[in-house]
Amino acid sequence: MKAIRALAIVLLVAGGLALAYGGFTYTKNTQKAKVGPIELSVKETEAVNIPVWAGVMSMVAGAVLLISHK
Repeated sequence: MKAIRALAIVLLVAGGLALAYGGFTYTKNTQKAKVGPIELSVKETEAVNIPVWAGVMSMVAGAVLLISHK
């Protein structure tokens, strides 16, 4: 019972954050070339967009779980 309540709260918070921020970015390092002691690498920034419907559905699912498992 406590696990379902915790899951519901996590879904509510995750949905709220998805609606507030709309996505997130991260940086990954890629090694392009290594010639002897010299290494060339590139930092690439990737963006992940979270659709509005996913945030809303997460919040709805969290609310349903929270209300139905009292």
